[in-house]
Amino acid sequence: MSYYLSEFHDFFGQVLAEAHGMLFDIAVIGMLIFWLNKNGEIRQRIRTYRDEIDDFRLWESEEAAFRTVGNIKRLNRHNIHEINLVNCHLARTNLNYVNLSGSNLNSADISNAFLIETNLENTRLNQTNMENSNLNQASLKGAYASGANFKDAYLIKAQLENAFLIKTNFKNAFLMEANLRNCYLTGANFENASLYKADLRGAKGLTIDQLTQAKTLYLAQFDDEILSQIRTNMPELVGK
Repeated sequence: MSYYLSEFHDFFGQVLAEAHGMLFDIAVIGMLIFWLNKNGEIRQRIRTYRDEIDDFRLWESEEAAFRTVGNIKRLNRHNIHEINLVNCHLARTNLNYVNLSGSNLNSADISNAFLIETNLENTRLNQTNMENSNLNQASLKGAYASGANFKDAYLIKAQLENAFLIKTNFKNAFLMEANLRNCYLTGANFENASLYKADLRGAKGLTIDQLTQAKTLYLAQFDDEILSQIRTNMPELVGK
């Protein structure tokens, strides 16, 4: 007691310093706990969105399609774009401007849908049905779309550079000004497809027989060898 009384001012200053230090510790710990809780809530939401997509998988209904799209957009808001959508029913939905780069959409039904400027880079679209869908200006660079169905689809100014399009169906598709450089096109079907101003330079597996079925190749760009064959066999498709 005599020590405290004799050094009261020093003692009081130390008490205040310790009190302020304790308040600082409490504030830091409180913020840390808040951050952990917030992150936990976000992780739980993300898990819920993914679980709901799994619940609606293989359910062919409008409700399933629209709920799945809603969960996709919510995942995008959390910067999640690699999503498992195998066998999902997404027909007649609006996926404009959505980021699905790196996602797996194998065997999904995305027919009659809107995917304008959608990011589908490096996605898996094998056996996916995109018949009559609008993919104008969509990016499918490096996509794996072997056996995919783009019949009657709009792919105007779409970016398909380096995509794997083996045995892909482009019957009646609109590929005006599409970028198909360095694509793998073995067995692709271009029957009645519009390839006006499309860029097919460096395309692998592309044959003259596939191109004879196209509706137009006017102003399309090809490697010299292919272009020479086209001008010899079907000059009416490429113009002068």
